[in-house]
Amino acid sequence: QVQLVESGGGLVQPGGSLRLSCAASGTIGTLYGMGWYRQAPGNEREFVARINSDGGTNYADSVKGRFTISRDNAKNTMYLQMNSLKPEDTAVYYCNADVRSSGSLRIRNYWGQGTQVTVSS
Repeated sequence: QVQLVESGGGLVQPGGSLRLSCAASGTIGTLYGMGWYRQAPGNEREFVARINSDGGTNYADSVKGRFTISRDNAKNTMYLQMNSLKPEDTAVYYCNADVRSSGSLRIRNYWGQGTQVTVSS
């Protein structure tokens, strides 16, 4: 079994910064692409950013130039550095990852429980 645990959310003023972390643990054989998604109240979950196992990245237009996704493969951890935060960035942020468990050939998709980010003065 594989678990994804997010941390680093909180309350920040507009223009401020936060750094989210997503730690993967359990019977991890290979950790493939990882990504961040967010869901604001009354809205559908939306894509924020994604990073491949080789470091390739892509971002939603709404966060380009403000957010940076990265990963530490040795620690099975992904990060999201969020700068110049806006009130519209307020949402629950979810970690997502494609993982092949140890001893298995199957790649499964996992979600974390989410961490709240609130941007408000």
